[in-house]
Amino acid sequence: MRGFVLGTVTAMALLGGGALALQVSRGYPDQNTLHPERIIIGLDLSKSNPLIDNPAFAARVGQRIAGIVSRLGMASEVHIRTFGSYDPASNGFAYDTVISVRARPERVAAEIQRLIANTPRLVASGRWKSQQKTNILAFLDNSVRAVGCGGMPTTIILASDGIEDSEYARLAQGNGLPRPDRRLYRGCVRLAIFGIGQGTGSPVETSRLRQQWDGWARDAGFTRFEALNDW
Repeated sequence: MRGFVLGTVTAMALLGGGALALQVSRGYPDQNTLHPERIIIGLDLSKSNPLIDNPAFAARVGQRIAGIVSRLGMASEVHIRTFGSYDPASNGFAYDTVISVRARPERVAAEIQRLIANTPRLVASGRWKSQQKTNILAFLDNSVRAVGCGGMPTTIILASDGIEDSEYARLAQGNGLPRPDRRLYRGCVRLAIFGIGQGTGSPVETSRLRQQWDGWARDAGFTRFEALNDW
């Protein structure tokens, strides 16, 4: 499936670039008037996250994220990565595309919705590996270094329970998050965590996790933060 998706995405990106150029040449708005956005989506494959084994929850997450993608304008970017352990070999999945005439937002949204909804099946089949750790901060750090937040408004969406479990912090043990490097996240606009506190069974713990990430997002310079346990 990974090969099929990546092949599809590559084709969409190549064809989309040509289609967008053709659209501009015919008198459609150029990139300066398109108001493109960038969305980076992280799928948390750690064992504490119900996304990996709860099909109903995975379907809701997929639908929520698809709704955001479906509203993107032309020339917007969409990037998806998996994360968990601090090990590139365990998280090799990558999806990258640009919204265009041939990769329309509703089409890309539908593909992403199916992908996220199928997470439990991909994990159960062994195509995606469940992870022992939850390196959310490392994922954020790597994402902004590799993809960046410059050039267009950037939203980072985490399909995660928000329970950082790494050398940085053990949130499940009551630790707090370290202060971020604000310079690294310059240009990042919105951070969203869908599924925060899921699996803990505790509204108090969910509230504590939300407060931790809200403070971290403000310190990092995000202008908007959203953390939903359910919806």
